[in-house]
Amino acid sequence: MQKTWLVVAATMVASSVAFGQSAKVDPASIQSEIQRIEKNPAPGPNGEAPVLASSITLTDQDLQKIRGMKAKAAIVMHYTASDWAKAQMKGQRDAFEKMGVQIIAVTDAGYKAERQVADIETVLAKKPDIIITAPAEETATADAYRRAARQGVKIVFIDQTAKGLVAGKDYVSLVSSDNRGMGEISALLMASALQGKGEIGLIPHASDIFATRERLVGFKKAIAAFPGIKVVATQGVGGPDFTGEAERAASAMLTEHPRMNGIWAVWDVPAEGVLSAARSSGRDNDLTVTTCDLGANIAIDMAQNGFVKGTGSQRPYGAGYVEGQLAGYALLGKAAPPYVVLPALAVTKANIAPAWKAANGTEPPSNVVASLK
Repeated sequence: MQKTWLVVAATMVASSVAFGQSAKVDPASIQSEIQRIEKNPAPGPNGEAPVLASSITLTDQDLQKIRGMKAKAAIVMHYTASDWAKAQMKGQRDAFEKMGVQIIAVTDAGYKAERQVADIETVLAKKPDIIITAPAEETATADAYRRAARQGVKIVFIDQTAKGLVAGKDYVSLVSSDNRGMGEISALLMASALQGKGEIGLIPHASDIFATRERLVGFKKAIAAFPGIKVVATQGVGGPDFTGEAERAASAMLTEHPRMNGIWAVWDVPAEGVLSAARSSGRDNDLTVTTCDLGANIAIDMAQNGFVKGTGSQRPYGAGYVEGQLAGYALLGKAAPPYVVLPALAVTKANIAPAWKAANGTEPPSNVVASLK
C-alpha cells in the first residue's frame, strides 16, 4: 500500500527579517514569522521527520474491521487534572468510540515515575490491546513499557517516548505538538508586546523532557533575534506543585530585578503562578507574560487585558484523536510514521474563542466567554 503521509521539511531557516534589527518591532514581520513557524514543525526527539496529523486517516472499512476486534485500551497518563489532559483524553475517547474500542483503565501518576510504573503493572493485568500514554519520565519507566511491548500491547506515546524503545518494534508512534514552534511563537509574542526592548525572566521545566525542553530551545532561539531584549534570570520548576514553585520563582525574580518587563513560563500551569506573583508584587499589568498551552485561567487573563499577551498553544484534542487513530493502525497491521506532529497555534486576545475550539475540541467554557464580553 502506498504511504500518503505528509512529511514536513523542518528547515530551520536563519531569520533575516527586519524585526530583530531594532527596538521597534514590525507587526507584519512578526506575523509572517509566526506563519512560517506554523507551517514548518521541528523534528522529533531522535531527528524523526515530522508527519502531519492530518495525514493519519482510517477508512470506513478500516473502522468496521477494528469494531469487529472488540479491542480494549488503557490510558496511562502522567497527570489528568489539567485542561490540556482533559482535552487529550476527550480526543482519545472520541476516537475509540468511533472504532468500538473499550477503555478499561485510566490512570494518573501525579508526575511520579514510580507511580506510573505501578500503574502500568496494574493495567497489564487487565490485558489491554492498546496503551496510550504520556511517560512521567523517559528512563525510569522504560522497563515497564518494554514489558508491555513484549506482551504484544500496542503503545502510542504522547510528547515523549520511554528511553531505548524503538518505533515500529516496541511502540507504534509518538504524537506531539510542535513544541519548539510553540516556544518560538511565545517569544515572538513577548517581543511584540515589549516592542523589542526590555529585561525578561524565564521559568522552564527543570526536568529533561523532550517536549518542554523544546519549548525553551524555541523561545531562546526566537528571542535572540531581538538584541534589545535581555534574559536576566532563569529558574526551572520541577513539580508537582508547578503553580506554587513558579510563583516563588517569579517573586524572587521581580524582587531581584525590579525593572523586569516580562516573564515566560513553560506552560499554562506555571504561568498561573507567575500571574499570582505579579499581583502580589504590585505589578499593575505592566509586566508581560507569555507561555505555551491555552488553559482557562490563561485565556481569562488574556481576555481581560491582563498580564498574558499571548501563548503558543498545543492542539491537545486533535492530538488525542490521532493517538486513537494510530492505535487503530496498529490493530490493522498498517505501518505508522514514527513521529506525528500537530502544528503550533498562536493565540492572542483577538482569537481566543476560535483558538480554544481548535485546541481543545469544544466551545470555550462559560467563564472564558464571559471574560471576552
